[in-house]
Amino acid sequence: MAKVSVRGKVIGDMITHVTNDNLIGRKIKTGELRRKLTEPKWKCPACFTMEEIEMSAFRMEYLSRKERPRRDYVILQLHGGGYIGAMRNAYRSFAGLYCEVSKGMGVLTIDYRVAPENPYPAALQDAVEAYDWLRRSGWHSRQIIVAGDSAGGGLALALCMYLKDHNRRLPGGLVLMSPWTDQTASGPSYLDNFERDPLFGRTTDSLIYNRDYAGRHNLKDPYISPLFGDYWGFPPMLIQAGSLEMLLSDSIGVAYKAKRQGVKVRLSIYEGMFHVFQMGMMMMPESIRAWKEAGRYFEVITGSGK
Repeated sequence: MAKVSVRGKVIGDMITHVTNDNLIGRKIKTGELRRKLTEPKWKCPACFTMEEIEMSAFRMEYLSRKERPRRDYVILQLHGGGYIGAMRNAYRSFAGLYCEVSKGMGVLTIDYRVAPENPYPAALQDAVEAYDWLRRSGWHSRQIIVAGDSAGGGLALALCMYLKDHNRRLPGGLVLMSPWTDQTASGPSYLDNFERDPLFGRTTDSLIYNRDYAGRHNLKDPYISPLFGDYWGFPPMLIQAGSLEMLLSDSIGVAYKAKRQGVKVRLSIYEGMFHVFQMGMMMMPESIRAWKEAGRYFEVITGSGK
């Protein structure tokens, strides 16, 4: 097992220091800061083009590479944010990284509706509509790879469950970064990592315990907590998580269950890492390794690495 890097340890300690602040820390953990976040307009790098797409209830952005774009596969990105945070610039950077590590796949990122104004099933409805938009645009289901982090990872799984329940073709693959799959918070890591998690630890006053998205719906509904669903027939998955996460068992539980039901799953647990450590982009060895691993997954799933 690889040891945590010095830079990874420093960044994790910095997150712990900030989230331990009584005022700012609570706003980060509850998602209040994310909801009120105002960002400058994102500047699209010169090597990409970005098309804005208006849907009936939400908007989408399609990022593609100017030179030698791939036309055999496409990525549908579902962002994180606890179902209460709208899309932000970090996910536009994610889209660029997905495009790069996949060697040119276009990335459709959706700014789906969020709670509390738009609780369940709004996000799932928007994910289905985005998937249908890709299908109408000429993409076969097996050419679509769905990628999501945190709540977006849970939403990616919920999307597949919805498609399967409605006798629809499933996408060709899933990339899940620290997926939030158990809104009952019943896994062992919620206790084991309670004191260790830099982002959500040492409190139950955080967005992983609120019901803004679920409302009065059963938290064990697989469309809300995919951990409790069935995975028969699901596409190959790459799941990445950090060893310090309170949500670690969300990933382990899905991987175990999916494997038992015949799904090809690669679960990678990064030692000393925190929730969605891939946000570190190219700033620390662990996030670099995670993005390279995603690139290898794309090669395997598309056969381009042969």
